[in-house]
Amino acid sequence: MWDPKQKGLRSVVRTLKGVATSDGAGVALTRVIGSPELDMLDPFLLLDEFRSDEPGDYIAGFPDHPHRGFETVTYLLAGRMRHEDNQGHAGVIETGGIQWMTAGRGIVHSEMPEQEDGLLWGFQLWVNLPADEKWVAPGYQEYPAAAIPREQRDEGVVIRVIAGETSLGNAGPVTGVSTQPQYLDVTLGNGATLAEPLALSHNAFLYVFEGAVGVRSDQGDGDAKVDAGSLAVLGTGEGVLISGAGANNRFLLVAGKQLKEPVARAGPFVMNTRQEVMDAFQDFREGRF
Repeated sequence: MWDPKQKGLRSVVRTLKGVATSDGAGVALTRVIGSPELDMLDPFLLLDEFRSDEPGDYIAGFPDHPHRGFETVTYLLAGRMRHEDNQGHAGVIETGGIQWMTAGRGIVHSEMPEQEDGLLWGFQLWVNLPADEKWVAPGYQEYPAAAIPREQRDEGVVIRVIAGETSLGNAGPVTGVSTQPQYLDVTLGNGATLAEPLALSHNAFLYVFEGAVGVRSDQGDGDAKVDAGSLAVLGTGEGVLISGAGANNRFLLVAGKQLKEPVARAGPFVMNTRQEVMDAFQDFREGRF
C-alpha cells in the first residue's frame, strides 16, 4: 500500500460551490464544473449533480440532443434513467449503476427518468477526448451496481471503484479510456482516513456530497476542510490523505490525465478549433450524426 509519509501529498488549492441551474427540458441541477467559477479542469469539462424527490424538478428529463468530441459519464446514486439514441442503443441506468458514453464523431440521444416519483440523485461528468479520438464511432460502457467492485478497508473506509485501480489492486469495470481516469465513490466514517496514490500526470478533484472531510497537506498547515456541496481542486503530488470529519461522509475522488490541447466548445460540442465546432452544428442540422 502507498505510504503517504514518503510521498508528496496533494493539497487543496481551491474550493468552490456549485451553481444552481437547469438543463434539458428544465431539470434542476447544480453545476460544479463548467460554471463561470471553474470552466474546466483538463480533461474534465463539466460536473453536474442532480438530486430531488420532487418530480417537477426532473420528470421532463433530457429529450433528444446531440454530442460530439467528448465522453459523458452518468452515475446514479438513486433512481432510474432511460437512455436511447439514434444508433439503435437503449437501456436503463439504475441505482448504483454507471454509463460511460463516448460520443466521438456524433450521436443524438435522450436521457429520461424511468420513474414518476421518488428520489432521483446522481452525477454527470463530461470528459474530453484527445484530438485523434474525437472522430471515433460512438460507444458505451454500461455496468449495474453489482458489477462495480466494493473495497472495504479497515477503520471505516469503503470505496466503490468505477474506473481506475486502487492501491489494493481493485479495478473498476470502465477500461480503455485514453485519459486513464480514476473514479472512486468513497465513504469514510468519522476519523477514518483514506490514503491513496494518484498519477502525477493527472489533474484531480474531490466532490463531497455527504458530511465533510479534511484533506491533509505536506505544508504543515493542517487539514483543509471540505463540506458537503463543495468541490476541492487538488494540487500536484503523488497522492491524497483524506479523513472523515463528520458522522457520515461520502465523496467522489476523480482524476484524469491532462490532454493539454486547445479546447473549443459550444453547447453539446467540444472540439479543438472553432471551425470544427461550427462544422458540428452544420453536420447536426443536415442530419449527418
